[in-house]
Amino acid sequence: MMRIGRLVRPAAVALLTLGCAVSVSAQAQQHEHGASVARPARPELGTSAAFAPDGMLYAVSKEGQHVLLHRSTDEGASWYAPVVVNADPEAVSAEGENRPKVAFTTDGGVLVSWTRPLTKRFAGEIRLARSDDGRRFGTPITVHRDRQEITHRFETMAITGQGQVVVAWIDKRDLEASLAEKRDYRGAAIYAALSDDGGRSFRPEVKVGDHSCECCRIAIANDTDGLPLILWRHLFEPNERDHALAKLGADGLPGGVRRATFDRWRVDGCPHHGPSLAVAADGTRHAVWFNERDGEGRVFYGRLQDGRVEAQRTVGGERAAHADIAVSDKRIAIVWKEFDGERTRLRADVSEDGGAQFRSMELAVTAGASDQPRVLRRGALLFAFWRTENEGMKGYWLR
Repeated sequence: MMRIGRLVRPAAVALLTLGCAVSVSAQAQQHEHGASVARPARPELGTSAAFAPDGMLYAVSKEGQHVLLHRSTDEGASWYAPVVVNADPEAVSAEGENRPKVAFTTDGGVLVSWTRPLTKRFAGEIRLARSDDGRRFGTPITVHRDRQEITHRFETMAITGQGQVVVAWIDKRDLEASLAEKRDYRGAAIYAALSDDGGRSFRPEVKVGDHSCECCRIAIANDTDGLPLILWRHLFEPNERDHALAKLGADGLPGGVRRATFDRWRVDGCPHHGPSLAVAADGTRHAVWFNERDGEGRVFYGRLQDGRVEAQRTVGGERAAHADIAVSDKRIAIVWKEFDGERTRLRADVSEDGGAQFRSMELAVTAGASDQPRVLRRGALLFAFWRTENEGMKGYWLR
C-alpha cells in the first residue's frame, strides 16, 4: 500500500492531469493516442456516509468489483458485516472525487449510486441500486438513457424536499459531438435525471449546463423550498476555473447557470478538487471550495450571493485540502484534511453564529493514506466521518 509522502499541491496536480485538459485539441490528442501522465497506484479508499432517518450510520465503499454497504449503531465505533450492493461483479470507481454514494428515500428505501468505468479511457456510466430494507438490493440500473461509451462520471445524489431522487454527473456527449463536427467546446457538461418513484426508474436526463470542469466532484444541496441546487467547477471565458450554480425545478428542468465564485483562476487543467454546499434554514448558501487566488492555492469558505461572495476567508493552512461543509441552523461545520510533511491531520472549523466567527479543532491524525473527510448531520448534531488506510472508518462528533 502507498504511504503518504511529499504533498503535491493541487495546482501542480492540475497541470499534470492531462486526461482532464480543457481544450478540444488536447482532448482530441488524448482520444487519438490515449496519453496521460502515469500516477502511482494508491488504496481505493473513496467512501461516503450518511445517517438514516432512524439514526443509524451507513457507509458505502468498494471492495474488488463490488460496492459494499456498511451499517453502524454506535456512530462508527463498530460495524456490522457489510452487505454486497451489486451481486454481479463490475468495475467501480472509488477515488476521493468519484466515490459511491448513499441516500434514503421518503418511502424507506436505501439508494446506492456509483460510477462504473468502461473499457474506453475516461468512459463510464452512472449506476444505481435500491434496497427496500437495507439488506437486499435489486439489480442495478443505469441512470441515463445515453449509452455512448463516453464520460458519464463523478455522480452526486440527493433526495429533494418533494421526495424525488435527483442524480447529477459530468457528461461529455456534447464534447464528443463537437469533436465529430470539428467545433470548439470547452470542458464537459453537467447532466441530471429525476426519479419520481424512489429510484426505481428515472426520467430522461437533462443538461444543466455546458462547460464544466472534467474531474471535480459536484456538490448538491436542497434550497429552502426543497428544490436541489447544484454547484460545480465551471470553465468561464477565456479559461477561468471558478464555480457555477444552477437550480432544478420540480419538473427536473434547470434554471439559468450563474457564476458562484470569482477567484478567476486561469489554468489549463483540472485540479481534482470539487466544492461543497450547505443551505441554512434562512436561505444562506454556505460553501467551501479550492481555488488559486493571487497566485496562492487555498481552500476557501464563503456565503454565496447573487453575483458575489460574502465573508470569503481561507480555511486551514497552505496544505488544507478537500473540505466539506454542513449546516444546522446557525451552526456551521467545515472539515478538511491537511498534510504536515509527515502525517495527515483531520481538522475542523465550527461556527455557532452563522459563519461570523469560527473555532478550530483537530480531530484525528494518520500516518497512512486517507480518503477525503465528510461532515454529516443527524438531527441538530454535526459529525465528521473519515476513512484512513490504517485506522479504518471512524466518526467524530463536533461538539
